[in-house]
Amino acid sequence: MSRIPRIVILGAGYGGIVTAIRLQKELNYNEADVTLVNKHDYHYITTHLHMPAAGTDNPENARVNILKLIDEFKIDFVKSTVIQIRPQEKKVILEEGTLSYDYLVVGLGGEPETFGIPGLKEHALSIRSINSVRFIREHIEYQFARYKREPNRTDYLTFIVGGAGFTGIEFVGELADRIPQLCKEFDVDPSLVKIYNIEAAPTALPGFDPELVEYAMNVLQNKGVTFKIATAIKECTPEGVSLATGEEIKAATVVWTGGVRGNHMLDEAGFETMRGRIKVDEKLRAPGHDNIYVLGDCSIVMNPEGRPYPPTAQISMQQAEVCAHNLVASIRGEQLKNFVYQSKGTVASLGRGEAIGIVGSRKIKGGWAAVMKKVIDVRYLYIIGGIPLVLKKGRF
Repeated sequence: MSRIPRIVILGAGYGGIVTAIRLQKELNYNEADVTLVNKHDYHYITTHLHMPAAGTDNPENARVNILKLIDEFKIDFVKSTVIQIRPQEKKVILEEGTLSYDYLVVGLGGEPETFGIPGLKEHALSIRSINSVRFIREHIEYQFARYKREPNRTDYLTFIVGGAGFTGIEFVGELADRIPQLCKEFDVDPSLVKIYNIEAAPTALPGFDPELVEYAMNVLQNKGVTFKIATAIKECTPEGVSLATGEEIKAATVVWTGGVRGNHMLDEAGFETMRGRIKVDEKLRAPGHDNIYVLGDCSIVMNPEGRPYPPTAQISMQQAEVCAHNLVASIRGEQLKNFVYQSKGTVASLGRGEAIGIVGSRKIKGGWAAVMKKVIDVRYLYIIGGIPLVLKKGRF
């Protein structure tokens, strides 16, 4: 009698959780042993994190208990931190032991990319987990309290957001909505509060439609955001930032949203990487390893023009579906699928009741785009948890 194949999934982000959910639907009982490893017992919705970070939503709304999403008769869940991947031995070293695998799915998520800017790692905050956004929210509120004790320190009321990509733009939109409430709560003159969004690229939202970018910047400027575009941060210090232009901005809060790289464990495992990411083959496997699939922030998938697709939740979910299909096909000796990305549109929120997006070939903005953003969020909740999760977490 042949041994049941073992599938180990590292990380319960978009790629990992959707792979697990698809496998539990497609595999028969005793067709494979599937283990999902995650350092928390919850999955968090990364695309929601900018709201609790600014304080406009409760962090609890961005997280879902993993055991509510998986069938424990089909998926073993292990709450632990991955320490090391050993592809030659087909083993994963965890904080509390070792797992052997026949097939491995790497969906460990990325790490902030600082591009070697001095001081960013030490002095800037980043929106990357439930705990990090709780800290950012409390830090922002604390600055208002500090200002009341030291009214000469207007740097407490200066907020710098490095990076005007999706996360940066969505965060400044929420922060600009939150500031009037904080000013009222702490009895602070709103004119003293400054929000700077600094971007090294020649435009905000690089790669997005220029007409929609202009609309977004106008909306956010009207909310009090000051943009510094085509301006690189040269250094981050405890006092604020120095810019490549020579300007220095004093601020007690710097939030860095300027980029994500892959996971350091992939380099350490001996995979060939680019900025911590593996350029996967058309089946989503690591080159030279037919039994290792790599998803999300840890993977690079090239578009038809030969450039990497940006790592988004949408691409991770589509990768997960193909990955699950290919795992089942491998076990059954059937044909594997190639991964072909199909963009279903992109929507960026700009705070309360405002957004921009492209759905198909159509540009949308304002209230209609904000509704579309909610529809996208609800669709994801439905995919992972069905109607009960939509009713519980959908923000109607």
